[in-house]
Amino acid sequence: MPIRQVANQDRANRVAAYRDYLGLLVRLQLSAGWTGRVDVSGVVQQTLFEASQQELPTKDDDLVAFLRRMLANNLRDELRRQTRQRRDVRREVSLEAALDRSSLRLAEWLAGTSSTPSQHCARADELRRLASALAELTEDQRRVVELHHLQGFSLAVTAERMERSKEATSALIYRALKRLRALLERSGDNA
Repeated sequence: MPIRQVANQDRANRVAAYRDYLGLLVRLQLSAGWTGRVDVSGVVQQTLFEASQQELPTKDDDLVAFLRRMLANNLRDELRRQTRQRRDVRREVSLEAALDRSSLRLAEWLAGTSSTPSQHCARADELRRLASALAELTEDQRRVVELHHLQGFSLAVTAERMERSKEATSALIYRALKRLRALLERSGDNA
């Protein structure tokens, strides 16, 4: 295999590890009105393809920031295609900032803040593991964790968005977190 193809494949493999993480970020940004209209998988796939064609940052934190910027651009383009509205710079800036905030909320929810480079690398790995574990949950379990824990909605609002009672939503959260912990423990054992 020619060297160029090997380099492209290495880049593709490196960014593919972030597929679930990028999908999670997109879902966290979409309001209920956009959920069925935006092809989350398509936006993520476009981001991964474009990233695999470029030189990538060597540090994991820099790569995550690079992918978030690319994701913000692709999501912005997709939303623009959906709405056919003229460009609004304020909305574009706020989308990138919102993705950054979502990523920060994920990191804080998962492990709190870290300060050393080795802790930053470990956190990037933990974020990938969390996103992968969330992708293995059922749709309802994934959605309830995203709404309640990652987006910070109250139990009442989460129940309303899930179209369930508070009691049923609380039980779903319990089951989802129990399964999520098991998945994270399993992926930690395999690391």
